[in-house]
Amino acid sequence: MYTPDDTILDSNLHSPERQLIELRMEHADLDAMIDRLAEQSPLDELMLRRLKKRRLALRDQIARLEFDIDGKEPA
Repeated sequence: MYTPDDTILDSNLHSPERQLIELRMEHADLDAMIDRLAEQSPLDELMLRRLKKRRLALRDQIARLEFDIDGKEPA
């Protein structure tokens, strides 16, 4: 049975704050993955570049979402 509490829970799952948390977690995971990959030998340059590009895109998404939530210009 679907209750009004389920609607609140669903809206919280898709809130900008929740998206921000998920993006930050993915960014942290990519950081760790990039560090591990950089220590491997032989170094997979292509994979490293792709991961860094994805990490940069995530950082941009995070900044846009933070701006949307706070509405303030970054310092």
